[in-house]
Amino acid sequence: MFSKPTEPRSIASKLVFLFTLAAALLLFSGLGAFYLIVVRHAFEEDNGFLIDKVFALRADLGALDSPKGLLEELKVRRAGEPAAYWVRVIDSNGQVAVETPGMDEVLPSSTFPTSGSSPAIPRPKNYQTDGKLFSLVTTSGQTHGHAYLLQVAQDRSADARFTREFGALLSLVLIAGIIASAVIAITVTNRGLRPLGEMTRALKRVGPSHLNERIGSTRWPQELNPLALAFDEMLGRMEDSFKRLSQFSADLAHELRTPVANLLGESQVALTRDRTSEEYREVIESSVAEYERLSGTIENLLFLARADAAAEQTQRQHLDGKTEVEKVAAVYETVAEEQAVTIRCIGLGAVDADPVLFGRAISNLLENALRFTPRGGTIAISIKTDIGQSIITVTDSGCGIAAEHIPRVFDRFYRADLSRSSHGAGLGLAMVRSIAELHGGTARIESEVNCGTTVTLIFPNARRQHSIA
Repeated sequence: MFSKPTEPRSIASKLVFLFTLAAALLLFSGLGAFYLIVVRHAFEEDNGFLIDKVFALRADLGALDSPKGLLEELKVRRAGEPAAYWVRVIDSNGQVAVETPGMDEVLPSSTFPTSGSSPAIPRPKNYQTDGKLFSLVTTSGQTHGHAYLLQVAQDRSADARFTREFGALLSLVLIAGIIASAVIAITVTNRGLRPLGEMTRALKRVGPSHLNERIGSTRWPQELNPLALAFDEMLGRMEDSFKRLSQFSADLAHELRTPVANLLGESQVALTRDRTSEEYREVIESSVAEYERLSGTIENLLFLARADAAAEQTQRQHLDGKTEVEKVAAVYETVAEEQAVTIRCIGLGAVDADPVLFGRAISNLLENALRFTPRGGTIAISIKTDIGQSIITVTDSGCGIAAEHIPRVFDRFYRADLSRSSHGAGLGLAMVRSIAELHGGTARIESEVNCGTTVTLIFPNARRQHSIA
């Protein structure tokens, strides 16, 4: 049983979470430090009061004839006041000389810290019992030559209650701060990501009939400008590809309609009446020619489709360029002699290419050159190597191509001379360019009317080339 893949979290939720987490950490650190400072200050202040009280009691004991008089003085001082301090005096025999009434039940002498005879400042000890908090101090002293221990307890229950209430208040402030931070984070994130929503709505308007839509790169925040520019460039490429595809579909329909119409017309005419075997033979031979033309067009289209999809895996080899070119030229030698056209191979060089595809590219260029070179003309195929590449040029002395047609001669089904449409489907140069691009190279053309045409193929070399003698 497969677990369901978790959906990725949105950018907004991540931003809100991180912003809220950062704010919570800052609030917790700030309020925690504030809490510790306030509580520590309160306890240190109470400790100071306690020590002052101890010193005052020790001074009173020194002035009295007997510790018994201290109890009467405490009663007078505590009249109408809460019992904030508890006092016990223990004589040198360990007997309780005087203590606050009820103190032994709440604070036995054993709970107090021990103390020596040093009059140094005593250190309070916290002690909790029955839900109350006390600070206990023990100090020693003498009165009229008699040593004693003075035990003083300060009731700090109010301080403990203040600490709890203050901590609860700061906790509420922390929770409220976190909630407020989350609300602020949501608001700020929504406002910050609003341009993305606008960009999404703009992109939704783009469709097959609205490929000219552009989202622009001037009205967006600086961080989104590169994204908007990339989308516009992508839309431009899509629009261009869609136009090319539409034109290709129209050209393909037109190109296939002509041979199909010819086949249908000839067949219908042949069936209108009985004919002789010779007449049927002529119809069949004409149909075969149309079938061959149609089959060639389909084969070339399949090759171009594979090249576009990179389905054609090239089997590159280190070829002797002149030998490969001469093999192709030998195939067209007979046709060239019939047209009184001379084919010359010039130069030396090696080519890293698929031998079948390389031969097909040269064959298409030679076929085009022979088609438009007049009697007595020449076709020159030159080969040379440069740093990291091989350059093959096919130059003819034909009629040339007008300048307005040069940018589109490598397009499929495009023919510069419509009057010669029967000579081909306009796929030869498109196949040549596709073969060059399959090898990572390029193809370019230069031509002038009545001055001939030069097509240049550039094939990158996988290794350094050396001249082949």
